[in-house]
Amino acid sequence: MGISRHATAHWQGDLKTGHGSLSTPASGLLANTPYGFNSRFGEQKGTNPEELIAAAHAGCFSMALSARLTEAGHPPAALDTRAEVDLSMDGGPSISAIRLKVTADVPGIDAVKFRQLAEDAGKHCPVSRVALSAVPISMEASLV
Repeated sequence: MGISRHATAHWQGDLKTGHGSLSTPASGLLANTPYGFNSRFGEQKGTNPEELIAAAHAGCFSMALSARLTEAGHPPAALDTRAEVDLSMDGGPSISAIRLKVTADVPGIDAVKFRQLAEDAGKHCPVSRVALSAVPISMEASLV
């Protein structure tokens, strides 16, 4: 049996003037964190689905890259990953692109090998491979 995680969403009102909250009860990281139309499509403080997808993708990719590097005999000293998720409004809202940008401190590895392992991690991270497989994903990988 696999591992199951959950989050909850509460919403009140219509799409544009309503508001909601998101919670992750097991971790407590999100506890009634506000979200709504203006935090998604405007500048209001609060989270939104795309930001949460970006966080999940950055975290999953970083863990997958750490595993690949360690398996290759180059455990990373540090990995910093930024995931940018684009929401397109053409033809209705859809996630149109994701860009992963990773900067790494990996002793004893050359740039070519690092790039190969980063590309492999991007293809095998469960969030990339399964959950976001319909979205074009690009990646920049550099060593410090």
